[in-house]
Amino acid sequence: MRPYDHYCGLARALDVVGDRWTLLIVRELLVAPRRYGELLDGLPGIATNLLADRLHQLEAAGVVTRAGPARGGVYALTDRGQDLEPAVLALARWGGPGLLERASTDQFRPHWLVVGLRSLIPARRDAGPDIALDLEVEGGVLHVRAGGGTVEVGAGPASEPGAAVVLAGTGDAVLGVAAGVLDFTTLAVRRGQRREVERARRLLVPARPLVQPLSPPA
Repeated sequence: MRPYDHYCGLARALDVVGDRWTLLIVRELLVAPRRYGELLDGLPGIATNLLADRLHQLEAAGVVTRAGPARGGVYALTDRGQDLEPAVLALARWGGPGLLERASTDQFRPHWLVVGLRSLIPARRDAGPDIALDLEVEGGVLHVRAGGGTVEVGAGPASEPGAAVVLAGTGDAVLGVAAGVLDFTTLAVRRGQRREVERARRLLVPARPLVQPLSPPA
């Protein structure tokens, strides 16, 4: 990538992560370390040679590290790469209005919601009530754990027996509830007593909508 040659922190950042696909690679690695094939699956539309080029650039910049052999190694974010999370979450939240309508051509992977939910479930209201919550979303499962004033969101292969509440819905339903634009009852309750489900609702649903539709051009 041709550098901007601006003496500006934003320009320096864009020199590293401003290329197409780069921040989406960071999104994948914010969820979990990934093998090359897993990155390809999580980035539908990227060419394999382009992914290799972007990973090489990120390694050279100290954003990504690779453990293991060239084939079959695992890619992960360095500490400097992890420092991109607040910026990625802010961009995800800023782009939220564009998700209020899901196009038929939109591709989707359930683990993409990890970044979306991290950007929407606050550390507002002191991180909400303590609860272990799982969300079954279009063939995937997200794990939401609130406790000690923090909220952790991750992706996993199956609902865990220890989850007090298991809810199910489409990706747009989960995001809509977390953004406050859809009613909590849009999600189906798979497991949970009434009190526990209410705690899940208080965690997921903001006091007022966090995302507003984009204003049409004048």
